[in-house]
Amino acid sequence: MTKNAELILNIINASYDHLTAEQIYLRLKEDQVKISLATVYNSLTALYEQGLIKKVLVEGFPDRYDRVRRHDHLVCSRCGRLTDINLKDMTAALQKEVPVPVLSYDLKISCICDECSKKERRN
Repeated sequence: MTKNAELILNIINASYDHLTAEQIYLRLKEDQVKISLATVYNSLTALYEQGLIKKVLVEGFPDRYDRVRRHDHLVCSRCGRLTDINLKDMTAALQKEVPVPVLSYDLKISCICDECSKKERRN
Protein backbone atom coordinates (compact mmCIF):
# COMPACT_ATOMS: atom_id res chain seq x y z
CA MET A 1 0.00 0.00 0.00
CA THR A 2 1.33 3.44 -0.89
CA LYS A 3 1.89 6.12 1.74
CA ASN A 4 -0.91 8.20 0.20
CA ALA A 5 -3.34 5.28 0.29
CA GLU A 6 -2.43 4.65 3.93
CA LEU A 7 -3.10 8.31 4.80
CA ILE A 8 -6.46 8.17 3.02
CA LEU A 9 -7.40 4.91 4.73
CA ASN A 10 -6.57 6.46 8.12
CA ILE A 11 -8.79 9.47 7.37
CA ILE A 12 -11.73 7.25 6.38
CA ASN A 13 -11.33 4.90 9.34
CA ALA A 14 -11.18 7.84 11.77
CA SER A 15 -14.25 9.57 10.32
CA TYR A 16 -17.98 9.09 10.78
CA ASP A 17 -18.73 11.70 8.10
CA HIS A 18 -18.92 9.62 4.88
CA LEU A 19 -16.41 11.80 3.06
CA THR A 20 -16.24 12.53 -0.66
CA ALA A 21 -12.95 12.37 -2.56
CA GLU A 22 -12.83 16.17 -2.55
CA GLN A 23 -13.31 16.34 1.23
CA ILE A 24 -10.52 13.80 1.73
CA TYR A 25 -8.29 15.83 -0.61
CA LEU A 26 -8.98 19.02 1.42
CA ARG A 27 -8.19 17.26 4.70
CA LEU A 28 -4.89 16.06 3.28
CA LYS A 29 -4.07 19.59 2.05
CA GLU A 30 -4.88 20.97 5.54
CA ASP A 31 -2.28 18.54 6.89
CA GLN A 32 0.24 19.86 4.33
CA VAL A 33 0.27 16.61 2.35
CA LYS A 34 1.43 17.16 -1.23
CA ILE A 35 -1.07 15.17 -3.27
CA SER A 36 -3.23 15.68 -6.34
CA LEU A 37 -6.96 15.10 -6.51
CA ALA A 38 -6.32 12.46 -9.21
CA THR A 39 -4.08 10.57 -6.77
CA VAL A 40 -6.83 10.69 -4.15
CA TYR A 41 -9.32 9.23 -6.65
CA ASN A 42 -6.84 6.53 -7.74
CA SER A 43 -6.05 5.62 -4.14
CA LEU A 44 -9.75 5.44 -3.26
CA THR A 45 -10.36 3.13 -6.21
CA ALA A 46 -7.49 0.86 -5.13
CA LEU A 47 -8.64 0.80 -1.49
CA TYR A 48 -12.19 -0.01 -2.58
CA GLU A 49 -11.05 -2.78 -4.95
CA GLN A 50 -8.97 -4.29 -2.12
CA GLY A 51 -12.05 -4.32 0.14
CA LEU A 52 -10.47 -1.93 2.65
CA ILE A 53 -13.19 0.73 2.34
CA LYS A 54 -16.82 0.89 1.25
CA LYS A 55 -18.20 3.19 -1.42
CA VAL A 56 -21.63 4.62 -0.58
CA LEU A 57 -23.67 5.62 -3.61
CA VAL A 58 -26.59 8.02 -3.27
CA GLU A 59 -28.25 9.04 -6.51
CA GLY A 60 -27.69 12.71 -7.33
CA PHE A 61 -24.75 13.10 -4.92
CA PRO A 62 -21.00 12.44 -5.18
CA ASP A 63 -19.71 9.01 -4.12
CA ARG A 64 -18.76 8.87 -0.46
CA TYR A 65 -16.40 6.55 1.32
CA ASP A 66 -16.87 4.67 4.56
CA ARG A 67 -15.30 2.19 6.94
CA VAL A 68 -15.80 -1.50 6.21
CA ARG A 69 -17.44 -2.25 9.59
CA ARG A 70 -20.94 -3.73 8.99
CA HIS A 71 -23.64 -1.10 9.41
CA ASP A 72 -26.51 0.45 7.49
CA HIS A 73 -27.46 4.02 6.58
CA LEU A 74 -30.28 6.52 6.83
CA VAL A 75 -30.20 8.74 3.72
CA CYS A 76 -31.99 12.10 3.64
CA SER A 77 -33.86 12.31 0.36
CA ARG A 78 -33.61 16.12 0.45
CA CYS A 79 -29.97 16.91 1.26
CA GLY A 80 -28.30 13.49 0.88
CA ARG A 81 -27.02 13.40 4.48
CA LEU A 82 -25.89 9.91 5.50
CA THR A 83 -26.26 8.71 9.06
CA ASP A 84 -24.95 5.38 10.35
CA ILE A 85 -27.45 3.03 11.97
CA ASN A 86 -26.76 -0.35 13.50
CA LEU A 87 -29.54 -2.77 12.67
CA LYS A 88 -29.53 -6.50 13.30
CA ASP A 89 -27.60 -8.34 10.59
CA MET A 90 -30.17 -9.57 8.07
CA THR A 91 -27.90 -11.81 5.98
CA ALA A 92 -29.54 -15.06 7.16
CA ALA A 93 -33.07 -13.75 6.55
CA LEU A 94 -32.11 -12.48 3.09
CA GLN A 95 -30.46 -15.80 2.26
CA LYS A 96 -33.78 -17.58 2.84
CA GLU A 97 -35.39 -15.32 0.21
CA VAL A 98 -32.87 -15.56 -2.62
CA PRO A 99 -31.65 -18.63 -4.51
CA VAL A 100 -27.96 -17.66 -4.66
CA PRO A 101 -25.39 -17.12 -1.88
CA VAL A 102 -25.66 -13.67 -0.23
CA LEU A 103 -22.15 -12.23 0.11
CA SER A 104 -23.21 -8.88 1.56
CA TYR A 105 -25.91 -6.26 1.35
CA ASP A 106 -26.10 -2.48 1.51
CA LEU A 107 -29.20 -1.16 3.24
CA LYS A 108 -30.01 2.51 2.76
CA ILE A 109 -33.25 3.75 4.31
CA SER A 110 -34.65 6.93 2.77
CA CYS A 111 -35.85 9.57 5.23
CA ILE A 112 -35.99 13.31 5.78
CA CYS A 113 -33.34 14.37 8.30
CA ASP A 114 -34.11 16.61 11.27
CA GLU A 115 -32.50 19.67 9.66
CA CYS A 116 -34.54 19.34 6.45
CA SER A 117 -37.72 18.68 8.48
CA LYS A 118 -37.10 21.88 10.49
CA LYS A 119 -36.55 23.87 7.27
CA GLU A 120 -39.81 22.54 5.82
CA ARG A 121 -41.75 23.46 8.97
CA ARG A 122 -40.37 27.04 8.83
CA ASN A 123 -41.53 27.48 5.22
